[in-house]
Amino acid sequence: MADIRRVILIVLDSVGCGDAPDAVQYGDEGSNTLANMARAVGGLKVPNLARLGLGNITPIQGVPPADVPLGAYGRLTEVSAGKDTTTGHWELAGVPVLRPFPTYPHGFPADLMAEFERRIGRGTLGNYPASGTVIIQELGEEHVRTGKPIVYTSADSVFQIAAHEEIIPLEELYRMCRVARELLTGDHAVGRVIARPFVGRVGAFTRTENRRDFSLTPDRDTILDVLKAAGKEVIAVGKIEDIFAQRGLTQSRHTGNNPADLAAILEFMAVDADGLIFANLVDFDMLYGHRNDPRGYADALEQFDARLPDIELALRGVDVLMLTADHGNDPTTPSTDHSRERVPLLVTGPRVRRGVALGARASFADVAATIADLLGVAWSGAGQSFADLIVE
Repeated sequence: MADIRRVILIVLDSVGCGDAPDAVQYGDEGSNTLANMARAVGGLKVPNLARLGLGNITPIQGVPPADVPLGAYGRLTEVSAGKDTTTGHWELAGVPVLRPFPTYPHGFPADLMAEFERRIGRGTLGNYPASGTVIIQELGEEHVRTGKPIVYTSADSVFQIAAHEEIIPLEELYRMCRVARELLTGDHAVGRVIARPFVGRVGAFTRTENRRDFSLTPDRDTILDVLKAAGKEVIAVGKIEDIFAQRGLTQSRHTGNNPADLAAILEFMAVDADGLIFANLVDFDMLYGHRNDPRGYADALEQFDARLPDIELALRGVDVLMLTADHGNDPTTPSTDHSRERVPLLVTGPRVRRGVALGARASFADVAATIADLLGVAWSGAGQSFADLIVE
């Protein structure tokens, strides 16, 4: 279609825009990551995102609507049962998760934990829902003294293992995560097992960027699998490789922060190749949403906005850039968990029509269907393509 050869899909992790029709069912009525965060800091300064139509999607203090946005703009509505990273990304890739992953508001069952401890050869601490930055302060001293890893969960479907890098080396922590991933199947098939390494001294423990996610494998082909089978490049940046269990990829770069993500995106964009560059920018969620830090969240978004022109300049005539998110994480609410929200969708590129209003799309999977159309591959999965609306 219009000789489009490459799509760059960037997920601004947790940058939701409110208004999910079923938010009340998740306890998230009133959550609006972008609007509430902007209001809390006295206005957001993102002129480049505004040019693309961010302010046309939803009212955001400091972000006026563009008269004619430089591309297409709209909102995506999640149909998956959940509001976590895995469900959001899988649905973007064309595989909605209609059966919710299990969650553990009271911790994991005793028999499961006993088997996990037997297999890793040591006991554990914790086993309750917690903020990751809080639990390492609560249990870090005992962990350092005993060598027992800290196990915890959240409102999401996750089994998280925290360990000090000098007490449990990274490779051993990753091995423990693989053990947990093998155990957590069937009724206990959580979406992700997450390694949460930290460093520092008692009273001043801090998490590192050596986090790793060990995800379930999608039970159907995603757009990544389809593109790879068609001979296209499928390049993952950030935690994308973990979310899809390394499936459907031809290359990957496991970066740990937004600046490294952006550097990798630009490096891959400089290479002439057909296919998909799929990136996740994790800092918005990991550093600011989960820590209820609206000022930090706004700063990170403004820093991304300042780099956006570099990405636009790197676009070739055959490229399409899509910016979206996987869920919300409103830093102004009492909760530190993800929030059920619609997410913004901004599409631009040399051949993308200007000022196209895409409205509230019925599923995140519309992204996968559109990528298939743009790149000329057959797609029988979920979603409705909007390719004919945005390019000739």
